[in-house]
Parts: sequence; C-alpha cells; structure tokens
Amino acid sequence: MLLETRLSRRKLAANVTAMTLVAWGVTHTRQAHAALAMPSDKVLLTVSGKIGIKNVGDTAQFDRAMLEGLGMHTIKTHTKWDNDVVTFEGPLMSDVMKAVGASGVTAQAIALNDYHTDIPIEDFARYNPILSMKRDGNYMSVREKGPLFVVYPYDSDTELNQQKYYGRSAWQVAQFVIK
Repeated sequence: MLLETRLSRRKLAANVTAMTLVAWGVTHTRQAHAALAMPSDKVLLTVSGKIGIKNVGDTAQFDRAMLEGLGMHTIKTHTKWDNDVVTFEGPLMSDVMKAVGASGVTAQAIALNDYHTDIPIEDFARYNPILSMKRDGNYMSVREKGPLFVVYPYDSDTELNQQKYYGRSAWQVAQFVIK
C-alpha cells in the first residue's frame, strides 16, 4: 500500500510537471507569434533589435492609432524644461516593449535629430515612464518635443530629479533599438 501511494505521488508529480511545461510552451509560443497590426497611417515609431514581434521586415512599426491602442496613461509632473506642472499622455514604455516582445536590457532611443540615449529596460517597470504623445491634451509637434517624448514621473520620486534621468528623457523619438 505504501509503495502504491509513493508511485501514485510520483505519477501525479510527473503529470503536473508535464502539464506545466506544456502550458509554458503554449504561452511562450503565443507571445513569440503574436500578431502586430500593420500601420495604416504615418509611422511615428520603429522598433528594431532584440524583438520577437515584428510587422515590417525585421522591425515593429507603429502609427498613432497603434500606439494609442496600447493604452494611454497620464503623468502630471514638473520638468526641468517647464515652469509649471505639465500633463503628458501616452502608452507606458513597458507596454511598448511588451508589444514588440523586447528581450534586451537596453532600449536605445534615437530622435529625429539623431540624438541617442540608452535607457535601461528595467526603468520601465521601476518608474513607469510613458512615451508621451500629448502635452496638456494636445498632440505634440516636433517643435514641442514631439511627436514622441519619453517622460518619467519626475515628481513621484526625488531620485528622478537627476541629470541621469533627464538624459534618458529623449524627445522627438522616432526609433528604439533594443540591445
């Protein structure tokens, strides 16, 4: 009887392990093969590098509607570039990374004027910065640091009021290269 109980427990453990591995494989296969819509309007953002979800060649390209479809979030904060509190709106950077299946540790932001800055992907979960598309309710033009601006919630943590984070706050972003 004791031997039968031990064998039953081993079979149960083996079955649970097998089911877990199958479930893990299905989940990761779905993530790796998740579809990303094709842009139907002007492309605002191109993501390349270590990504698993692509829609144009080896890149993931987004128009405005696609970025808004990731979910819009709001940050009300002071910045070192403004005198008053500004309201920024856009998708979470972590949601952009999930949408492309990013697997790197750094997102290199490249602006329209070729400014480059490396942003640790861990920042996206730790501080919840957004890829702002709107400033005080209006879409941002290139003149206003748009069309895309990486914005941290500077007022939420005094640590964010350092040049290190201001340097990561790229504006006029057109590309991310995941490394």
